[in-house]
Amino acid sequence: MSASLHERRVSAAALTALKHALAVVFWYKRDLRIFLHDALPGHAVLATTNWEGAKRDTASFVVDFLASAPQKYQDDILWLIAQVAEITSFPHLARLEDSAVREKAAREAVEALRPFAARHQDLVREADEIERRRLSAEAQRTRIAEFTSQLTQLKTLYSDLFKTRPVPRGYALEKLLHDLFDLFDLDPKKSFRVTGEQIDGMFGFEGTDYLIEARWRNEPTDREALDALKGKVERRLDNTLGLFVSINGFSPDSVTAFSSGRRLVMLMDGEDLIAVLEGRIKLDDLLLRKRRHAAQTGDIYLRVRDVL
Repeated sequence: MSASLHERRVSAAALTALKHALAVVFWYKRDLRIFLHDALPGHAVLATTNWEGAKRDTASFVVDFLASAPQKYQDDILWLIAQVAEITSFPHLARLEDSAVREKAAREAVEALRPFAARHQDLVREADEIERRRLSAEAQRTRIAEFTSQLTQLKTLYSDLFKTRPVPRGYALEKLLHDLFDLFDLDPKKSFRVTGEQIDGMFGFEGTDYLIEARWRNEPTDREALDALKGKVERRLDNTLGLFVSINGFSPDSVTAFSSGRRLVMLMDGEDLIAVLEGRIKLDDLLLRKRRHAAQTGDIYLRVRDVL
């Protein structure tokens, strides 16, 4: 239970009503003792209670003991209030000569306690909701911290790739893209071969499957390379598109050629990639902007500099 609830102590009126109810609901001290042991099994207060004294003294001692340390026993006293407030029948009073009078007094005592029980139950629910929101916010902060940490690691790996030889750098880029798409929950698949074709990767985004082509060469990617990816896409189902990631961009003629007709390929370069790795734009937001831009204008090469 949250500290804010502990700071809101059980009212003196509620404690008085609880003491009175315990004293009149249970005529015999044995019945009171059994009830308290059932309600508070193994509690420290039970070991120090004088069960031979008057019932009111016993009830007062138990309630005062619990109320004296709200930080420690607030839950217990609220639970005890709730348990007494739930009593609806008084069979243990039926064997007394003046049972009707005793039962009427017991019923009135419980009725007097119930508003306090309802009020404090509202406090419990409020505290639970505050605690739920606190835990949710804490979990969210943890997720953000973990996400940021993983994104930073990928950015560091990307920076290190500039010092790597071309061939291993290409394979490392494929793995980095897979881990990046996985971080953004885009369900990526690693590179694979099928019917003689090499696919550098694959991911799903808003009901569409995307084939990934990754290239890191000194020169911009030309039309021939884009045409090869387009062919792979055309041999798949209709809900398949392609994403060509070329670190050093694309030649103007390749962009022009593939920005007409049916747009099957979107383009992403190193500038786009570093913007995502630096956290300046989310990967899924960038992909969505690129796809909408291509659908609205025909241009398949929306650059992150035009988005931010």
